[in-house]
Parts: sequence; C-alpha cells; structure tokens
Amino acid sequence: MQLNQEVPLYIRSCFAFAAGQLHIRLPGVMTRLYSAAAAALLYTLAVLFRTSLSVGHVPMLLWSSQRLQWNPYAALHEGHIVSAQELTVLLRPFTQNSRNLILFLQDMLSTDDFTYLSESYGNKNPFQNVQEILQSSPSSLALPAVDCEAIRHLLSFLQESEDWNLTNITSLNVSQLEVNTPKPNLLVIQLQPFVSGLNEISTLEAIAENDKIIGRLTMDLQERGINFSVIYTAVRPSRISRRTVVVGELRRQLMAAEEEDSLSYSPLNVTTGNDTCILFYASNFSLKTGSSVFIDLTNATFVTPTVDTSSSECSDSNTTLSLKYTRPVNGISSLEIRFLMTNKFYEGSARNWSTLDSVEIVQDGEEVAKFDVSVISAPAEYSSHCQLVGTSNLYPARLIPSNEAKNWDVFISRFQIQGFNIENNQFSYASDCTGFFTPGIWMGLVTSIVLLWILAYGIHMIMQLTTNSRFDDPKGPSLSVPQTE
Repeated sequence: MQLNQEVPLYIRSCFAFAAGQLHIRLPGVMTRLYSAAAAALLYTLAVLFRTSLSVGHVPMLLWSSQRLQWNPYAALHEGHIVSAQELTVLLRPFTQNSRNLILFLQDMLSTDDFTYLSESYGNKNPFQNVQEILQSSPSSLALPAVDCEAIRHLLSFLQESEDWNLTNITSLNVSQLEVNTPKPNLLVIQLQPFVSGLNEISTLEAIAENDKIIGRLTMDLQERGINFSVIYTAVRPSRISRRTVVVGELRRQLMAAEEEDSLSYSPLNVTTGNDTCILFYASNFSLKTGSSVFIDLTNATFVTPTVDTSSSECSDSNTTLSLKYTRPVNGISSLEIRFLMTNKFYEGSARNWSTLDSVEIVQDGEEVAKFDVSVISAPAEYSSHCQLVGTSNLYPARLIPSNEAKNWDVFISRFQIQGFNIENNQFSYASDCTGFFTPGIWMGLVTSIVLLWILAYGIHMIMQLTTNSRFDDPKGPSLSVPQTE
C-alpha cells in the first residue's frame, strides 16, 4: 500500500511498525491481510486526525423568549464540530416559530474567550449580560463549535428559510422597529470588531462593549413585550489553541493554511484603461461616528464590492483613492473616503518616496473631515503596510484628526496600499510602517547604556587604586607619616 505524502512522518512510522510486527507473528496469507488492514486503519485515522486539526470553528449561542422544542437528536458530544447540515436542523425551531429573529454577528470569537477572559480579570466579566440572559431565558442552547463554513452561509440560509423582513441595525435604538408587519422580522446586527493584535485589556473592553449592546437591545425588546429569538456567533475564531500541539511538517502546513484563510479575498484595484494604478487591502475597515453609529465597510469594499471608485485619480506624482458608498447604514445617504498619496524625489536618499499624506471623509456631501497621517511611507517601487491604522493612541500609525474630524473614529487592520509603479496587478514588496527604533529596542539600548556606564565607572575606580609607598616595620621604630604627605 502506497502512503500519501501528506501524512505526518510519525504516523507513517506507526503503521510501518504495526505492519512489521504483524508480518513477524502471522504466517502466509493472514499476514498480508492483517498487515493491509492495520495499515488502512492507521492511514484512515491519520487523515481524520489531520482533517480535525485543520477545521476552524466558532461558538454559537441561541436563546428565545418563548419555549421551543429542540430536536432530541441535537445533543452533541464534546469535541463535535457542527456542520452546515446539522446547523440547519438545529435552527429549524428558530426559523419556524419566531416572528422576530435577531442575529448578533461578531468578527472574531472563540470558546476559550468565555472562560479565559471571564476568569483572568477578576470582577471584569465581559460576558455578564449574555450569561444572565442565557440563564433567565425559557429556551437556550450553546454550541461550542460550529464550522466556519456554515457561518459564512448562515445569513443566506436564514433568508431562504422564511420570507423575512430583513433589517440591518447599526444604531442602538430599536424603538422604531415595526413588529406588527405581515412578514417576520430578521434583524442583523454587526457588533463592534476587535483586533487580535492589540493587548488583552483592549480585547476585553471591546467584548464588554458588545455585551452591553446585546443586553441593551434585549432589554428594550423585553420592555416592549416583543417575543424574539437570538443567535450570537462570529465569523472566525479569535484563538487557535490546537496548533501548539502539532509538530514538524504538519504544524507548518496548518500555519500556512491559516494564513491563506485570512487572505480569503483579493485587494481592491483601481484601473486606468488596462493598467492597475491603485491597490488597497485591509482585513478590517470600519468607522464610528460621534453619534455612536458603527459602520463596517469591509464587506462592501472587498468581499462583495459595491463601492464606487470612479472618482479616483492617478498620475506619476499624485494619486487619490476615492471610495464612495451609497447608504452604508441607516441615516447616512452617501459616504466618501479619500486616501491622498504623493510621489516625491528626496535628495537625501536619492530616490522617490510615496507617502500617504491624508485621509478625508465626506458624509452626505457636507464639510470634509480631514486626518493627517503619520509614518506611512515607502520607496516609490514598494507598497506601504501597517498592522494597525486608526485614530486610537494605541495604534502605531495614527490618523490625526483636524477640528472637523474629531467626531469620527477610524479602525483599519492589516492595512496595505500602493498607488505607484504597480506591476502584474500585484502588490510590490511591502515596507512596514513600524519604525526601526521600537519601544523594545529603546528599552534595550537605554538599559545597555546604563550597565556599560556602571561597568566603566567600576573599572575606572579599580584603576585608581594604588599601593602604599612605605610600610611599617614591627621590629624597628614606628613609621611617622607627616601630615603634608
């Protein structure tokens, strides 16, 4: 039997050993039969083991203000990952018996977040409202692991299951919701995203803010006497704990698959004729207005592009990326975001550099909100890349708002842009915006300088030590040293 090259080396060794042992102990035809059976069994286990490690999954919480009869076969054993077909069966009571279905969708969430974040910060339980609602609801169900592929098609499945009145809620006020409509209501609420690159305190605060949103909306519906059902889940996991136990080649392959998954969509490109003049990519692209209206533009820009880039301009010295959105959220009829870049020659480096000078936001054709950009530049032949870009002081690349822009908050993660010298419709080598002298490097330099100064001072003091020029002889007269010496 030929072994697949993708099976890890240590598993191949296992069934090679098993086949060898059986060959020694069993004679004739039985030897070959048992050897083949053992090899086939271990090969199957290897493939299943490999598959189970590579599946991404997220938790899903379901609760309702009514008593729902769950499918008796819905009891899932520990470690089971709910597939798309199984999720369809589990959600059937929701789609058939609910006049008001609410989908809370977060960008990242894992089962470990419920235990780790709840236990690591004492009284700061970021899921306090969700836990209280689950305990007090007449019907609730917790699914620890749902296949991410099923989550990607969740909204499509819900829309096909019933003739829903679909509503995207971005403001935190549902008082205007019409519940006495001929059609059942499906409310889709995109929760505030959080970036895994930040520290855990920032992640804790972001999840706690989403928990408050869930509690506030749920309480509002309960006070109005509206029966409803809720689904709370995420698009992708925030933690991948299993990869730490994988060794050797399999571990590297899983990390590569994870990186490939994270780049599931292509960058936005702007063309002039047959040539691409601007490339833009971000894993998260969202805004927040002064009225606490959250606007997630990631899907409209990259996943299912509905953005208008016709006002973008390209030249050898100046490039403007214009992104126009029509009714991105309720209450905003039009939104335009501009990225202004320049290409200049600098005598000090004797080369051209491309620089992102400013970002502008125009809402409903009103006054322009302008942000000055810091530290985003690269040689003209390269693209510019920053892990985090935004108005927060925690971000390495800051957008500094002017007086008109202080009502806006911008959040961009894994930002990459190129406005000059694009070849083959691909990003060139990326110049990262992180400076060479990071805080860690400065700490190491200062500490080293202090230690070197102490060492130099100690050596200097040792070199100043001298011996006495005279010594007292105990058999002779006592040594007299004049005060002048």
